[in-house]
Amino acid sequence: MKVVKGLDVKRYMGRWYEIASFPSFFQPKSGVDTRATYTLNEDGTVHVLNETFDNGKKVSIEGSAYKADPKSDEAKLKVKFFVPPFLPIIPVVGDYWVLYIDDDYQYAVVGGPTTKYLWILSRKSHLDEEKFSELVQIAKDEGYDVSKLRKTPQSETPPEGESPQDKGTWWFKSLFGK
Repeated sequence: MKVVKGLDVKRYMGRWYEIASFPSFFQPKSGVDTRATYTLNEDGTVHVLNETFDNGKKVSIEGSAYKADPKSDEAKLKVKFFVPPFLPIIPVVGDYWVLYIDDDYQYAVVGGPTTKYLWILSRKSHLDEEKFSELVQIAKDEGYDVSKLRKTPQSETPPEGESPQDKGTWWFKSLFGK
């Protein structure tokens, strides 16, 4: 699987909107306006804030990301969250591989060593169909079954500034398919 080499982590920081993804057990199934905000920590790790709105309530989870192999120039990261989110006891670590990033750091395709997870991200909450199709093709060329992609509903004006109303009960609901 082709992975970005020489990722400029500082340029990658900031807000990314989820344009589409493979459904997964760890994200609310009815989530809308889903986004991730990345902030570089002093120690070189990345603070991760994932947010979505589920039935009108903002839900979030925070974690950290770091290079899987600090000596490699490949954009292979590990992301660590604690579960349950409201009582951080058990660390859960996953792969976060940047498979594609455009020259201006406006669009990204993210997956991992398997084709089980996939995200298409953008700095803006909406993409035109031509750009979306281009990013889907990149994923398809890497062996992803793009028929499983689910477009993430995004508002015309993404919500801002609200404090999370749910810091983790969604995690339990997702285990039961809700």
